[in-house]
Amino acid sequence: MMKSGLLLSVALAALTLAAPARAEEPTAATVIATVNGTDITLGHLIAAREALPEQYKALPDEVLFNGVLEQLIQQTALAQEAEKAPKKLDLLMIENQKRSYLSATVLDAAAASAVTDEALKKLYEEKYVNAEPTKEYDADHILVATEDEAKAIKADLDAGGDFAAIAKEKSQDPGSAANGGDLGWFGLGMMVKPFEDAVVALEKGKISDPVQTDFGWHVIKLNDVRVAEAPKFEDVKPELEGDLRQAAVEARVTELTEGASVVRNSEGIDPTILKKVELLDAAE
Repeated sequence: MMKSGLLLSVALAALTLAAPARAEEPTAATVIATVNGTDITLGHLIAAREALPEQYKALPDEVLFNGVLEQLIQQTALAQEAEKAPKKLDLLMIENQKRSYLSATVLDAAAASAVTDEALKKLYEEKYVNAEPTKEYDADHILVATEDEAKAIKADLDAGGDFAAIAKEKSQDPGSAANGGDLGWFGLGMMVKPFEDAVVALEKGKISDPVQTDFGWHVIKLNDVRVAEAPKFEDVKPELEGDLRQAAVEARVTELTEGASVVRNSEGIDPTILKKVELLDAAE
């Protein structure tokens, strides 16, 4: 055992001595490879990894390191070839991509800074706790293809027909037909406008005349109405975060665009000129 242990120690020592030694810890400027005189730094590798989809980031570190390095080596060699005779379209594409990327970083920063615990709680109170009470509706419906079918069903119901039984037999809404047309509770804005308007106009326990929407013809029964309770903070937190980000992005775009010195010279230019890619060839 001692002999085996000694041999293993010697082997490890030999591997350590054989490995290239670095005088100092790598930094973003550390050159990892050079392709025809062009340096690929550790910073390039880190940035390339950041741009990868999450499933690739989950790869083992060594696999990912070698894969990213090989990709950058290949891309550098290919880019060098393209740079020998760059096309106008390629150069403009690069400018546009740079513009797009940099603008996205500004908006990402604005969105990220907008989402704080204080801002979330304030928006929650404004949007739900202190907002005007809203109503929720519990309704059933029967959906058919034509107005005549809907009128015939309404007549059956007025004559004492069983709503749930007719819904199970004739409704073309598979999501509710099996439950006798039951839609459960829903708030304003959750249904298409003609349907919502008909529900709001109904009295509890009453059945509507046929109502047309893009889905077909509906006969609706209103079961109950209640004041909607404010949702729990945790349930709407993702929605609130989205609202804050969207508002921050819109504000940042407005701030920087309106604060910029912009001179427009597009008057009189035919919009169809965008299709004339041949103009780029003439510019070379």
